[in-house]
Amino acid sequence: MTEKDKMNQGMLYDANYDKELRCAREVCKDICYEFNHLRPSQVNEQTDLIRKLLGKTGKSFTITAPFWCDYGFNIEIGENFYTNHNCVILDGAKVTFGDNVFIAPNCGFHTAGHPLDAEQRNQGLEYAYPITIGNNVWIGANVTVLPGVSIGSDTVIGAGSVVNHDIPSGVIAAGVPCRVIRQITDADKKKYWRNENET
Repeated sequence: MTEKDKMNQGMLYDANYDKELRCAREVCKDICYEFNHLRPSQVNEQTDLIRKLLGKTGKSFTITAPFWCDYGFNIEIGENFYTNHNCVILDGAKVTFGDNVFIAPNCGFHTAGHPLDAEQRNQGLEYAYPITIGNNVWIGANVTVLPGVSIGSDTVIGAGSVVNHDIPSGVIAAGVPCRVIRQITDADKKKYWRNENET
């Protein structure tokens, strides 16, 4: 069994010294580097590089540079995916985003973790558990999503949150660690609307 096989099966694997994985990350980082050094107006070139890098994309998406990931092939994004500046996806395991996902600046999605035992860490071992984000999710600025987490559809994650366990659909959740604050209701549809007489 290769180290990549172990990585894909959620086992401890050699992330630091295995030649196949190191080469795969190098190829990925070169593409990220190229993407991040394009002018913002070079939209077609950016799109072509992201399609080359990621495992699956929708027809319409926006990824704002700088953007970094480890492998790329483990990332799947749905339709109308948007991420602002400084998104980092450590995709040792699959990272799946549904349709209409909005991600604010400085967010990280980290499938990779390291053993608590120092001897194992020093051998370059790590594990990777998948992350799944549903449809119509808004993730606020400076959010960190940790290995193995699922976030349900129609949910909002507040800025600065550390998401270390699953979050259900249709809620507002925030904090360190992230927790459900309340359900999103029909009243929220009117929260930001003002008529002309109110201005």
